[in-house]
Amino acid sequence: MNSSGEARDAQPQFITSHTNRSNSNGPSEPLIDSIDVDQIVISEKSSWKNLFAYMGPGFLVSIAYIDPGNFETDLQSGAQYKYELLWIILIASCAALVIQSLAAKLGVVTGKHLAEHCRAEYEKVPNFILWMLAELAVIACDIPEVIGTAFALNMLFKIPVWIGVLITGLSTLMLLLLQQYGVRKLELFISGLVFLMAACFFVELGYAKPNSSEVLRGLFVPSLKGNGATALAISLLGAMVMPHNLFLHSALVLSRKVPRSVRGIKEAITFYTLESAFALTIAFLINVSIISVSGAVCSSDTLDPQDQANCDDLDLNKASFLLKNVLGTWSSKLFAVALLASGQSSTITGTYAGQYVMQGFLDLRMKPWLRNLFTRTLAILPSLIVSVIGGSAAAGKLIIIASMILSFELPFALVPLLKFTSSNTKMGQYTNSVIITALTWIIGSFIMIINTYFLASSFTKLLIHSGLNTVAKVFAGIFGFMGLLIYVVAVLYLTFRKNRKSTQPLLQQSSDAELASVCSSDLPAEGTNGTLYHLPREDITSMQLPNGVPDKDPVLS
Repeated sequence: MNSSGEARDAQPQFITSHTNRSNSNGPSEPLIDSIDVDQIVISEKSSWKNLFAYMGPGFLVSIAYIDPGNFETDLQSGAQYKYELLWIILIASCAALVIQSLAAKLGVVTGKHLAEHCRAEYEKVPNFILWMLAELAVIACDIPEVIGTAFALNMLFKIPVWIGVLITGLSTLMLLLLQQYGVRKLELFISGLVFLMAACFFVELGYAKPNSSEVLRGLFVPSLKGNGATALAISLLGAMVMPHNLFLHSALVLSRKVPRSVRGIKEAITFYTLESAFALTIAFLINVSIISVSGAVCSSDTLDPQDQANCDDLDLNKASFLLKNVLGTWSSKLFAVALLASGQSSTITGTYAGQYVMQGFLDLRMKPWLRNLFTRTLAILPSLIVSVIGGSAAAGKLIIIASMILSFELPFALVPLLKFTSSNTKMGQYTNSVIITALTWIIGSFIMIINTYFLASSFTKLLIHSGLNTVAKVFAGIFGFMGLLIYVVAVLYLTFRKNRKSTQPLLQQSSDAELASVCSSDLPAEGTNGTLYHLPREDITSMQLPNGVPDKDPVLS
C-alpha cells in the first residue's frame, strides 16, 4: 500500500502513453503502471441486479444537464417567454437520451472512446482541429461554472462578482482537499445539495400555480417568436446537449468489466440506456420546473416593483427571490449553496472530459488537478473581463453565449459519433438500426439548420445596424459569410467522408494462440481484431480523481 502511494507521488505531471498498441493489456499500456484501480466487475450471469453495477456513468453525465448554465438559460427563457420554449427542453432531453446512449454503446462495443476513434479515423490536421474544438467546448462549459460560483459567493458573502471569479481558481484546491473522503462520496454530497434546490422548485410550483394547459402547450407546440427567442432556444439546446458529454460518456463506461459475449454486450447497452433514461428524466423535470416557476412568477400580476425589475433582467444572481414562498429569508442562502454545489460538481465532469479528450486525441495525459487548473484559467479570463466591465448582468449574458458556443460545436462531436455507431466496420452487428440512424441524423440536421439560420440572421442584423459605410459592410459581409461557409463545409466534410478504419466489436472469440500471433504482428491496432482490447480500461479509470487507496477492489456480482 505504501509503495503504491509512493509510486503515485513520484509520477510526472505529464504522462504519454505508449504508441505500441499490439500489447494484450489494452489499446495502450496503462498510463500509470502501479495504481489501485477501482474496478467494477459485472457478473457473467444475466440478472436485473446487474443494473446496479452499471449505475454511475449516466448520473455523472446528467450533472451537466443541471449545471449553472442550464439554470441561467432556464430562468431567462421562463422570465422572457413564459412556457413557450419548453418544447426545446423536451426535444433536447429526448435527443440527449438517444445521443448519450449511442456514446455509451460506442465505448462498450469497441472498448475505445469517441476521442480515440477520432484519432484513429482522421488525418492529423482534421484530428487536431477536432481536438481544439473539443477543448474549446470544455472551456465553454466551464465558464458557467466560474460565473455561477462567483454569483454564489456574492450571495453568501457579498463578494463582488469579479473577485468571486478570481476565487473560483481555488476550487481545484478545494476538490483536492475534499476528495480524501472519496470522490463518489463527494459527488453524492454535491448532487444532494443540487437536488435539494430542485425539490424547492418542485414545491414552489405548488405556490406559483402555473397554468397546466399553457405548460402542456409549451411542451408540445413549437414556437419561436423573434430572434431573441431563437438565441435562447439555441442556448437551451447547447446547455442540454453538450459536445464534451459525448466524449465523457463513451469513456466512463470503459471503467466496467463487461462480459465480452454477445449477450453480455447487449445487456450492458440496455442497462446503460436505462440508467441514462432515469438520470436524464430527473434532469428534464428539474429544468421544466425551473422554467415553469420562472414563467409563472414573472408573469404574475401581484409582483412587487423590485421583483418585477429582477424578472426584467433575470440572472442567477437575482433568482433566489423565486423561492421566497418556500424558504422565506433563507432562499438566497440555500440557492447560493446549491448553486455553488452545482458549479463544483460540474467542474468534476469537466475535468474528466478534458482528461479523456486530451488522452484520446493526443495520446497525452495531465494530472487531474493540473488539467482542472488549465481549463479553469482559460475560463476565468473572459469571465473576469466581462464581469469587471459589465458587472453581473454582463456575466449572466456570457453564460448564454457560452451555451450557444456549445450548440455551435455540437456537430463536430455528434457527426463523428453518428458515423462511427452507424458503421458496420466499427460496430459489426451492434450498428445502429435504420430507425435510430434516421432519427439521429434528423436530430443532427435540425441542430445544424437552426445554428446556421441564427448565425446568418444575427450577422445580417448586426451588419445592417452597425453604422459602417457601404464598403465596410460589404467586406465585413464577405468575411462573415465566408466563415459561415467554412462552418457548413466542415460539418459536411465530416458527414460525407467515408470511414476508412475498421474496429470490430470487442468479443472473447480468439484463442490464446491466435491472440499471440496477432500481438507479434506489425499490424496497427485499428486493423487488428478487437480481442486486443480488454476492459476495464485501467488507463481510463486511473484518470478519474483519486478515490483513496482501497484495501481491495470492490466487485459487484
